[in-house]
Amino acid sequence: MTSTYQTQLTDTTYNGWTNYETWNVSLWIGNDEGLYHIARLCDTYEEFLNELCESLQSSLLKDLSTPDGVSYKDAQLNIVELDEMIAEL
Repeated sequence: MTSTYQTQLTDTTYNGWTNYETWNVSLWIGNDEGLYHIARLCDTYEEFLNELCESLQSSLLKDLSTPDGVSYKDAQLNIVELDEMIAEL
């Protein structure tokens, strides 16, 4: 009988994403029909944010957040990962 030991117990990612905030924003973009359609028109996350503001007719982007309370401008967001996610849509 052989035993397998897990050696990487210090995984600090969140479901494969850098952190909870990045995962949560990505989850909502990918699973909300309206956000998904906006993101498909964009090349970058920054462009997505601008389109989101236009579609909501809001200049208060700092106040926009996911239904789970994560701001779309959260300082902890990994913009590189979100850019890659949007490019793959």
